[in-house]
Amino acid sequence: MALISFEITSRKDFAGGAAFGDAGTYEQIDGIAHYAVDPDHERNQHIVDLEHCPRDEQGRVHFSGDLMLLVPKNPDQAGRKLFLELPNRGRRLFPRWVNRSTVDPSTTAEVQPGDGFLLRHGYVVASVGWQWDVYRSDVLMGLEPPVAQGISGTTIVRFQPNSPTNHKLLADRAHKPMPAADTGDPNAVLTVRDSELGEARVIQRDQWQFAREENGQPVADPEYMYLASGFEPGKVYEVTYHTEYAPVAGAGLLALRDAGSFLRFSNADDNPCAGTIDHAYAFGISQTGRMLRHFVYLGMNLDEDNRQVYDGLLPHVAGARRGEFNHRFAQPSVQNTPGFGHLFPHADEPHTHPDTGEVAGLLDRQRELGGMPKIFWTNSSAEYWRGDCAFLHIDMEGKTDLKSAPETRIYSFASTQHGPGSLPLTDTTADTGVRGRQPYNAHDYTPLLRAAIVHLHRWAAEGIEPPASYHPTLKDRNVSTEEEIIEKFPNVPNLYRPDTNFLRKFPRVDMGPDASSGIGRFPSELGDTFPALVYDIDGNGNEDAPVRLPDLDYPVATYTPWNPRHPETGHPEQIVPMNGSTFFFSRTEAERVELNDPRPSIEERYASRDEYLEKIREAAEDLAKRGYILDEDVETCMADAAERYDEALKTGPLYNQTTGT
Repeated sequence: MALISFEITSRKDFAGGAAFGDAGTYEQIDGIAHYAVDPDHERNQHIVDLEHCPRDEQGRVHFSGDLMLLVPKNPDQAGRKLFLELPNRGRRLFPRWVNRSTVDPSTTAEVQPGDGFLLRHGYVVASVGWQWDVYRSDVLMGLEPPVAQGISGTTIVRFQPNSPTNHKLLADRAHKPMPAADTGDPNAVLTVRDSELGEARVIQRDQWQFAREENGQPVADPEYMYLASGFEPGKVYEVTYHTEYAPVAGAGLLALRDAGSFLRFSNADDNPCAGTIDHAYAFGISQTGRMLRHFVYLGMNLDEDNRQVYDGLLPHVAGARRGEFNHRFAQPSVQNTPGFGHLFPHADEPHTHPDTGEVAGLLDRQRELGGMPKIFWTNSSAEYWRGDCAFLHIDMEGKTDLKSAPETRIYSFASTQHGPGSLPLTDTTADTGVRGRQPYNAHDYTPLLRAAIVHLHRWAAEGIEPPASYHPTLKDRNVSTEEEIIEKFPNVPNLYRPDTNFLRKFPRVDMGPDASSGIGRFPSELGDTFPALVYDIDGNGNEDAPVRLPDLDYPVATYTPWNPRHPETGHPEQIVPMNGSTFFFSRTEAERVELNDPRPSIEERYASRDEYLEKIREAAEDLAKRGYILDEDVETCMADAAERYDEALKTGPLYNQTTGT
């Protein structure tokens, strides 16, 4: 077995010994997973540069990573099933995104139980460190990777600052950098663009250096870059340079496979789950959802003993992209840099690339090898508005609905942003400093996501067919282009529309002749963009989807998947990646008339709060009967709708961005 030992560093009662329904009490176990893999094994040969790493006397490559478990103290009371989460940028997000905890998981080392959803449903919960460029801590989980020897070449870093600065770490956000081999490298190139796909202009080499700022002066540092004139907010910078550091990013894919295999199949004394797991599921959010797409694309759901590891996968808000998870000089933290994650194929079943004529499907290799899991692709509307998500089910030219795969479902959550919305309203993203021109989208889709988790298990373990897919289709005529939506959007008071010339698009990407071997050409060559198709909207400006949460059928606000950048963060004609907007309706008819708001007011729509909530209940119960939310979340939908109704009456349609009121 490739996970050769689990070194337990701590164990304690979880949540102070609280009981979670029939599953009872849980224990939290933290430790380090130690791996040893043979690069020559047929299941490992596609991991790029693994063969260039140091080996032990048995020919194996070693690496290690964090592993956290929530294990029921009495396994016989629980469900004998594993929910394995891939932490996003080192952060355990399941407490907020599934268990509805109100605590930001980035701010505490203590795992929050939230409402205990996963535990009440009897899951063993695992979080697996997989990402080499995470600075590991009590809060952030990561991986100590194997490093390929004798490798050098060119890599690239792209960033868009949200405030003025003179220096920048050579990484996405605050991650471990890929250091420059030579701080004086004359061949390194820095460019600047006015937008993601704007024309690149070269900044002369004598105007910048590999250095950090210290006491107002540059100090040579291979992990930073310094621009004396300063990096401007909103502009997009790209530096291409030579490096000799080659961590094997694909070890993260092996950790995903082998941690699940160990917990499910190993009878070793150091496996706290030995003999208690019958079914296993892997869950990833955003970055890690894209990693799950890469995992199944490579056909990795079979371990070294040819056993199927996961019965089901739930890649959430991944869109139709993959990522920097298995190529030379890959930085898994990278999000928007056009590269390997943008490459074809995008949809499950074989489809045709419009330029090359290549025919392929994302699931081809896994089907060929065996071990095909059930998969739910769940996405917010923001993944459509970044230009790629429609490729899951519509061809890249936007002309044909694609055939769906029998092993998958596609669920697209209408009028949502990347992460679950919440109150109070805010226009600032804490971890990046990016600010929207309007308050962010407060619409919370977690009831839809929780139902997907339950249905995935029922389908994989019991053969119970899940509810039908729902997403925009050409057949149903609920598809529009981004430009069409912006043009037809209601004239909401205090609304700033993005410039249609700067909407996010998915470009044609060429990574060079060696891309199939995991060796790219940087920067990649970019061609024309593909059309960005999104849900159409109703008269309120909310998305017109076949399945919607109750407070879109009975709204108190317009919720968009887009939000222009605030002028303070530069280039307000562009949109904030991943964040949407909230526009509450006017409270009264008189207020609506005064503001010239075309949307009927709350007073005109609902006779009272009680009447409003009764409508919400009816819509929620109907969704539960159709299987799109759980019976237990009817009350969740009621509480969410009531909170937003009360906030709408308190705040009204005009949101002061200075005071947040």
